[in-house]
Amino acid sequence: MPPSPDSPAFGQADLSNCERELIHLAGSVQPHGLLMVLDQPMLSVQQCSANTAALLGLHGTERPFSLDQLSGNLQAQVHKASAALVGDEPVVLQCHTAVGARVLHWEGALHRNVQGQPIVELEPRPMAAASTVDLPAELLLDLTARAVQRFSNAANIGVLTDAAVQCFRDLIGHDRVMVYKFDADGHGKIVAEARDPRLDSLLGHHYPATDIPQRARELYLRNRVRVLVDVNYQPSPLVQARPAQTAAQTGTASAAELDMSMCYLRSMSPLHLQYLKNMGVTATVVVSLVREGRLWGLVAAHHYSPRNISQAVRATCDLLAEVMSTRIAAIENYAHAQVAVMVRRLEQRLIEATSTEGDWRMALFRNPGTLLQPLEATGAVLCVEDQIMTTGEVPSTPELRELLRWVQASATDTVFSCSSVGQANPDLDSLTPTASGVLAVKLSATRGDYLMWVRREQLHSVTWAGDPSKPMVANNPLELSPRSSFAAWSEIVRGTALPWTSAELALGRAIGLALVDIIVQVNAVRLLIAEHQLTHIRATVQSSSEPVLVTDAQGRKLSCNAAFAQLTGCNESSSQHLEDALRWFQQPDRMRQVLAGLRPGQPPWRGEMMLIPAGTDTGTGVGAPLPVSVRAELVAARDGTALGTIVTLFDLRDSKRAAAARRQLEASMQLAASAQALRQTAGDLPQANDQVMGSILTNASLAAMDIADGAVGTPVAQLLEELEKSTQRAAALYLQMRELSGPLKR
Repeated sequence: MPPSPDSPAFGQADLSNCERELIHLAGSVQPHGLLMVLDQPMLSVQQCSANTAALLGLHGTERPFSLDQLSGNLQAQVHKASAALVGDEPVVLQCHTAVGARVLHWEGALHRNVQGQPIVELEPRPMAAASTVDLPAELLLDLTARAVQRFSNAANIGVLTDAAVQCFRDLIGHDRVMVYKFDADGHGKIVAEARDPRLDSLLGHHYPATDIPQRARELYLRNRVRVLVDVNYQPSPLVQARPAQTAAQTGTASAAELDMSMCYLRSMSPLHLQYLKNMGVTATVVVSLVREGRLWGLVAAHHYSPRNISQAVRATCDLLAEVMSTRIAAIENYAHAQVAVMVRRLEQRLIEATSTEGDWRMALFRNPGTLLQPLEATGAVLCVEDQIMTTGEVPSTPELRELLRWVQASATDTVFSCSSVGQANPDLDSLTPTASGVLAVKLSATRGDYLMWVRREQLHSVTWAGDPSKPMVANNPLELSPRSSFAAWSEIVRGTALPWTSAELALGRAIGLALVDIIVQVNAVRLLIAEHQLTHIRATVQSSSEPVLVTDAQGRKLSCNAAFAQLTGCNESSSQHLEDALRWFQQPDRMRQVLAGLRPGQPPWRGEMMLIPAGTDTGTGVGAPLPVSVRAELVAARDGTALGTIVTLFDLRDSKRAAAARRQLEASMQLAASAQALRQTAGDLPQANDQVMGSILTNASLAAMDIADGAVGTPVAQLLEELEKSTQRAAALYLQMRELSGPLKR
């Protein structure tokens, strides 16, 4: 993308437009290493960093030059790496060159950018300008194994991030290591920190989304580990290594046009460097945490003197971040399982309350934590049949009715959310202290019934970093600092609640849908008890998304909803008896035994059956049986006599697909374990490898169980497939780390 007023060239952005700076077109590198752009197949150098000749010891060599002019095995290693290139993924290099009798050792990477140009980056080993973290293989393996084990044992995000900062600090030794988590709007918060005790803590500090521009976030997704060796470096610009006329004829991109997205030596934005200088930071390492293709957060490390890390340690950082991301996905999906457990308990309480008290709503609020904690809400409101019930910290009843009217008018889906009610509707500004944010789920298709969660303004619970009202010099990079960024964030979020994340919206939807189904069940009981309310209650049953059939004590059909009719072909004029429903099942005799075994007062029967859907021709075989979960309950009156039966069906096709994906994952892990055992038997891998690879496979297995057991309303099969890919990548990174951490190749 060429520079424009909306997209300033690298190094020409200010604080007003840094979000759009073309940082991938840096045109220069950090000077401790060198970069060469090659042609193919001759591997002559088209472009290079200005320091290339000096670092390679070619002071008397005129440009252009080719790799075959260099003594050593660089050209051979580049040819070998070229054959392994896939897309723009880098292939690591370890090589040596020679200047007279002096042998220079290098490590680096080869990749092909989007313009199709092979790019070689090299760093000297050892490095003269800065210390390099390069751990012995035995210690690297031990630290990796312990870290993977700690990540696998983490039961929640807090424990995981605390373990991560300590493990990363043990690995790279930087003065401060933090986990930086993004919210739904892109703002960041430091959620974990391990630091030298002499440093002030940044734990809990918030920063605006503009601190990490969108283009930088896109690059973090592609290039997972970024290292800054010395913030005070003087960049080495890219120069043409061929005469200008020859470069033009071959179509060589200029330095300003060279896409450097995957170049790990790429210069960093001057604004970012100034930010670090203002903090007193000299060296950094940033590792991406990616979940489901999105940037969940970053592991960021700061050091206060020049510092580099070897390719082996970088590969280890990448590996640990991959394992950590897998655990994040497992933990966050496991939270859905808690909702499923809560819903099951809630279902029983509400049905019991209806039988004993005639009202399920009181039971909903007996344990407020079950409603507030899963969504980190400060209050909850139930609006049903023009009545309002509340728990937690909420506005007054008149204010809640105004809020409900606004939600009813604004909602276009069954789930509605807003994190700044006062800004969206100034007439509701008085609600900001207690209900700045609202998440509402609709409970009825025919009435304006809602369950709403509210959050107070987020600034009420934030620990301030300095005085946010202190004046700041507009657009002055010298004012960039954590304190001023925190103040900028506070101005952005003033009058808002903590944004509702996509996971919280999914949880709210799951709770709402479950509550709708519970209401259907409760009203099905009411239907049997009070037939004079049949018309009113039938509308609620018919609006359920789950197929439901209700019969009386003699098995005569009282009602089947639209979902049930669509699935089975049943309608109000057909199948007038429960016995007739048996023809919908592939094994009618088994279903007949189930129904005959139901007894008043016993828990509902649950099991799997194969259903013959509507439209299936059993004679010709057109169509296919449908796996369903069946819930059959014999409902009893207070005196214990049977009132009737409720049969509910749940489509199991998605769960079956998820089970198949899990079996595929288990087979893949078994294959990986078998391949590892074969390599050990052949002597390719030492026994010490058991602990790390075993921990990686154990972590994947635990994650698979959490995902499969915990996901509600989530594409489980897709998550398990992503887990399989992540585990394969972690194993490959581990093998790469082992190879890189071995004796230096000469």
